[in-house]
Amino acid sequence: MAPLGSPGESTARRSRPMPRAERPVSLYDLTLDELVTGLGQRGHAPYRARQIYEWAYAHLAGDYEVMTPLPKTLRAELAAELSISTLTAVRDLETDDGETIKTLYRTFDGEFVETVLMLYPDRATVCVSCQVGCAVGCAFCATGLGGLTRNLSAGEMMAQVVGAARQAKARGRTLTNLVMMGMGEPLQAYEATMRFIGILHDPAGMGFGARRITISTSGVVPKIDALAEQPLAINLAVSLHAPNDALRDRLVPLNRRYPVGELLDACERYARKTGRRVSFEYALMAGVNDGDEVAAELAETLRARDIPCHVNLIPLNPVDLLPYERPSQAGIDRFAAILSAGGIATTVRYSRGVEIAAACGQLRVQAGTMTMADAATPTARHEVVGSLASSDL
Repeated sequence: MAPLGSPGESTARRSRPMPRAERPVSLYDLTLDELVTGLGQRGHAPYRARQIYEWAYAHLAGDYEVMTPLPKTLRAELAAELSISTLTAVRDLETDDGETIKTLYRTFDGEFVETVLMLYPDRATVCVSCQVGCAVGCAFCATGLGGLTRNLSAGEMMAQVVGAARQAKARGRTLTNLVMMGMGEPLQAYEATMRFIGILHDPAGMGFGARRITISTSGVVPKIDALAEQPLAINLAVSLHAPNDALRDRLVPLNRRYPVGELLDACERYARKTGRRVSFEYALMAGVNDGDEVAAELAETLRARDIPCHVNLIPLNPVDLLPYERPSQAGIDRFAAILSAGGIATTVRYSRGVEIAAACGQLRVQAGTMTMADAATPTARHEVVGSLASSDL
């Protein structure tokens, strides 16, 4: 339905060409104002747009036909010209305890992305992907092995949230928290990410508050500063993984552009501007970044900064075809103890859904979109999905 708006979202630099298929606009791509304008151009009153928003986001309707307050003619018009979502759920994979559900989605152009729903006694958190692939190329992460294909649209991100909300509702739960820790770097898909958060936050829709939203970044410094200027003070998590440039250059190539000092400067500015605590994610790898001296340096580095922060230590699960191993439990405990003794608030977080992590990769192989190397167990940012979801933000 062309008059309903054409969301303007830039595409980040890609490591392989974007498919030629034109990206369709879905209902989830549109702000309420855009929907009001588009319907108004067709002679429909503004309250119709609000009804559609309510049914799409409060009632989680996936079909216009169930939006019974709308006239049949309008329902037919919408069904013919504006899809509600452009994502198709291919398969769900659930842990034995039923507390973690991973969903594989196919996009309109045949790509695949994953979403994770985690159920806790006091909350239900969705982990959303923002890109097909990733350009950051962290040494220990399988997501970026195939490079970046394209950014997801705001509507493709919203579709993941609504899908998770339906899964939670089917289990008698309500979605409460969102973390952007799935595939991709949110701050390299900045415009689409900000548009998505605006739609997510709209009280006419799902009404997610800023305190319930966390963006995780590998350290795109200019966009951290831009995020600090946004009207919504969103929770910020930084994938740090090392206390110095020599080590972080090896693990997170983006560090060569935005070194540790500049990144921590940006974190100071963010905390000062927003009043929010910054979370630092630290994936522990045996013999790489888990030594006593590294822990002491990390504590000293953070203590010297004016950053209210919390460190989430995530023992890495081994990844096929990548040369990184999980530290011993004694090593994990010792690293955490050194940080705590150094005055740094620290929590050891263990991944949820470990038993299905490898199978998620297998789903993507079965879909015919990845090589076996790409199908290695999701790591790094996927590993920390549960960390912020289960902490007090």
